Amino acid sequence: MSNWQDDAASDLVLNAGPRLAMLTRGEGSYLWDSEGKRHLDFLAGIAVTSLGHAHPVFVEAVSTQAATLAHVSNYFATPSQLALAARMKRLAGAGIDGRVFFSNSGAEANEAAFKLARLHGGTEKPRILALENGFHGRTMGSLALTAKAAMRAPFEPMPGGVEHIPATIEALEAAIDDRVAAVIVEPIQGEAGVVELPEGYLQAARSLTLTHGALLIVDEIQTGAGRTGAWFGFSHEGITPDAITLAKGIGGGFPIGALVTYGAASSLFTPGSHGSTFGGNPLATAVADAVLTEIESAGLVDNAARRGEEIRAIIADIDSPLVTGVRGRGLLIGVALGAPVANEVVAAAQERGLIVNAANPETVRIAPALTIGDAELAEFRELFAASLSDVQTTLAESGKALA
Repeated sequence: MSNWQDDAASDLVLNAGPRLAMLTRGEGSYLWDSEGKRHLDFLAGIAVTSLGHAHPVFVEAVSTQAATLAHVSNYFATPSQLALAARMKRLAGAGIDGRVFFSNSGAEANEAAFKLARLHGGTEKPRILALENGFHGRTMGSLALTAKAAMRAPFEPMPGGVEHIPATIEALEAAIDDRVAAVIVEPIQGEAGVVELPEGYLQAARSLTLTHGALLIVDEIQTGAGRTGAWFGFSHEGITPDAITLAKGIGGGFPIGALVTYGAASSLFTPGSHGSTFGGNPLATAVADAVLTEIESAGLVDNAARRGEEIRAIIADIDSPLVTGVRGRGLLIGVALGAPVANEVVAAAQERGLIVNAANPETVRIAPALTIGDAELAEFRELFAASLSDVQTTLAESGKALA
């Protein structure tokens, strides 16, 4: 039998680096690899498995709905589709005029948001503003919104009209005018290193977009579903956007995305203007509805807020010379490092049985399941402290120790 690493290298498209392990099963906040090693999962599939692995609610929803009805196309409605749409509208505060479009991923949700902006702007408002260091996906429309030159360059020309501006209120004030169709932002820029927007930014963006007749679209793909200690990242700021995009944690590991619209933006899509064969299928929507129900009924949004503070306290208590700060909200945390050794910290952590990731060379991203408790935090303290110490020792031995 061939080695799994050889199989991955020969059979999978080369769009990712070498796979780090062959994972075979999961339970709660733990994963096991093909060699039987247990890993504490503090990445949750990049903020996806919000209930952890093999949660009974998730398993029951998948098995029950799969045995009932999996797919019918959007010529028809299904009970789970309507139930999830109503729940999302309520949780997002979209009101009676709100609407939901279901997709299969976050990138697809942002493609829908891009088209929503185009429908709103028409020829009179050809400009769309997005932020530097933002990430909205890798499909062509979502990539046009993404301000990462290395990702965009091989696929240019991008769809036109998108301008990237610094994430400051002053830059937004200078850039916006009556020809702007939409402003799209992440409440916390996850792929940039878990970087929060400046204080008051969303309120300013809401005011400016209303003044100039532009849509405010908030990308909640990584920040939604309770991840930041509130149902959505914008919830911390007390604003009402025109649209939000969702994915990742809403499905707890089952592929699903969504665009939720508010007010007048809800009337922009008309029959035939957008669609998805699999979007909103009864299996995906039943699972997502069950996941969101569990997050709500089990108090996991509050748990995310509380456990996030505890993780920050743990990191401060470790008092590693490598760590220069901690960013983010709730259970979306970026550990800032004083040297570009995030990959080394991640590798040391995995060697010890802790899964985190490097958002960039100087930031370790932490995003565990919303269900984590005391036992997981105690183990995290031990493993993360040891991993930081491992890297610090290596730096010292090479004569590169931090002061």
